[in-house]
Amino acid sequence: MDEKKIKELLTRGVENIFPTKKFLEDALKSGKKLTLYLGIDPTGPSLHLGHAISLMKLSHFQALGHKIIMLIGSFTAMIGDPTDKLATRKPLTREQVLKNCENYKKQASALIKFDGENPAELKFNSDWLDKLTFKEIVEIAGNLTVPQLLERDMFQQRLKEGKTIGLHEFLYPLMQGYDSVAMDVNGEIGGNDQTFNMLVGRDLMKSMRGKEKFVLANKLLVDTTGKKMGKSEGNMITLDDSAEEMFGKVMSWTDGMIVSGFELCTREPMNVVAAMEKRLSAGENPRDLKLELAAAIVEIYHGEKAAGEAHENFINTFSKKETPDEMLEVVADGGTVTEALILAKFVSSKSDARRNVEQGGVKVNGEVVESADAIVKRGDVIQKGKRHFLRIK
Repeated sequence: MDEKKIKELLTRGVENIFPTKKFLEDALKSGKKLTLYLGIDPTGPSLHLGHAISLMKLSHFQALGHKIIMLIGSFTAMIGDPTDKLATRKPLTREQVLKNCENYKKQASALIKFDGENPAELKFNSDWLDKLTFKEIVEIAGNLTVPQLLERDMFQQRLKEGKTIGLHEFLYPLMQGYDSVAMDVNGEIGGNDQTFNMLVGRDLMKSMRGKEKFVLANKLLVDTTGKKMGKSEGNMITLDDSAEEMFGKVMSWTDGMIVSGFELCTREPMNVVAAMEKRLSAGENPRDLKLELAAAIVEIYHGEKAAGEAHENFINTFSKKETPDEMLEVVADGGTVTEALILAKFVSSKSDARRNVEQGGVKVNGEVVESADAIVKRGDVIQKGKRHFLRIK
């Protein structure tokens, strides 16, 4: 029993533990092999850093000899988790869901082991949720109440704004909660935004199996305003991103995310994390600390060499105001800036291209472009934002 590792598991990046921290601590010190899981709905083709935070916590349990499960929500993803959503999600087909998750195991392998001693197990909740009869669903639903489900913040917000709540969304916590019963686990981990769903599973375990289930809710990586990383902000890091993309996105984070980034997204010891906080408070340039953070994150997914190269490339590109030696090339000689940006997939549409140009976010050969219809020629270098470069050929 490694008390130091147990202490770190119970505190590092942890927002809440149910029923209590002591309950889980006693279980960990009992010598009993626990079974726990992390559920992931495959709503996109790649895992992202938010998933990685919980996968890293899962790896801590695995290192202590406990049985861990990565559960793919192959059924629940078709319903759509209403968490944080003020409008109903667009439903996905089974084919879309399975296509989305086909690389999840490979991506997660950077953090948890699927081979060797005590391997992680991969499961799909459609294996049992597909088989439930209507009678069984009604019986499961009998363990919960309408007021209990209406406690969800996003449901309260929708009701307040006169927006609808789909019955399928209402059933989502029931389905996710039943996963715990079907697998007969000892616990579940996930982001703090999943606390409600995880606690529904705890309630069902009590009523259907007469068993207590612990829930460990991790902190979320947010900026100083409390906003999560996301596609719309352009700073969501997927585990499929290249080393350069990961590095650049970390460097775009606000200074207020540096310490939490070290705590949640790296394997640096907590004394190093504490030292980072002191260095920041002492007035050290946040950019230097962010360079170290970006390198530590990239190293986990791409290795030390790639992290070093990404670091060097970032310095050359942005600190020395140089364009990168290697960049995407597109055939657009004689075309417009808009056409080149679309070919490079730097924008989603012509209107997106025009918006970027109008906001001063596009340069050709280092000069800000004033017209989205400006003609580009072979050899021109187009830059969108801080990190996206392309050369016309």
